Amino acid sequence: MSGPLLNELPDGSEELEPFVGSLRRRALQSSELSAVRTFSDGFLLKFLRARDFDVDLSLKLLLNYQRWRRESPEISSCLSPTSVQDLLQTSYHAVLPQRDHTGSRVLVYRIGQWNPKEWTALQVFRVSLMTSEIISMETETQRRGLKAIFDLQGWSLGHAWQINPSLARKISSVLSESFPLKVRGIHLVNEPMFFRPIFAMISPLLPEKIKRRIHMHGSDYHDSLGDFFSPHVLPPEYGGEGLGIEEVCQDWTNQLFQSETLLEQIAAHPTGDISMTPGDSLILEDVDAEQPSE
Repeated sequence: MSGPLLNELPDGSEELEPFVGSLRRRALQSSELSAVRTFSDGFLLKFLRARDFDVDLSLKLLLNYQRWRRESPEISSCLSPTSVQDLLQTSYHAVLPQRDHTGSRVLVYRIGQWNPKEWTALQVFRVSLMTSEIISMETETQRRGLKAIFDLQGWSLGHAWQINPSLARKISSVLSESFPLKVRGIHLVNEPMFFRPIFAMISPLLPEKIKRRIHMHGSDYHDSLGDFFSPHVLPPEYGGEGLGIEEVCQDWTNQLFQSETLLEQIAAHPTGDISMTPGDSLILEDVDAEQPSE
């Protein structure tokens, strides 16, 4: 059975067991993980689904994820929403309540809400990791991935000065090779001319597959975003018919705070292998969300 077909099977399917077992054995045999005793099935499935059950690629992704956490403790060791509460309350970030027509989660980042005099780029990046850790636990998101909309209205030199080459490498690493999520699309709107030097710094670090999925829409973006997202998925501020951006930002902020204990456990765990139980995270979805297209 091919990887995409395996991805459609439920987590407890017997047909997935050989892949989970193989990845576990190979991971525990790695010298980098010699101190690790075991991994849970659910944790390993995140990496297998992210690479369509190619065990070699899944192992590489798992090792990259562990290496990234070890080498970037300034970000990965603190995933507390309370630590960036004031930033979250500015309606900086949201996960839209409906998936797009392919089943992907849709994330929105409003860069203008980030005051670079109050928040460092590392702190802002931490918000993205919090969301990524939560949605990576959703089986449907493991299968369909995510798409992100970055609204660069308000981007300033103060923001640009915060993005140094070291952080650019960390961002590109998470986007491409170190986190168990499929990035299906990156959409930039309201991008000013002086954002381009930052993009030029990050772009060479990204694989060609990710580069092909980056779309720049400029300030006249309502129609072009509509080529990628149905109207009922997007907030009115982005040419859609969904809930307003302020409301969806507040809703997602509330869900981050409801997941604070879980996020703190992930940050403190040596490998991040935390099993989610009912009540740890309340990931709410619109019951009228679109179904994935065939």
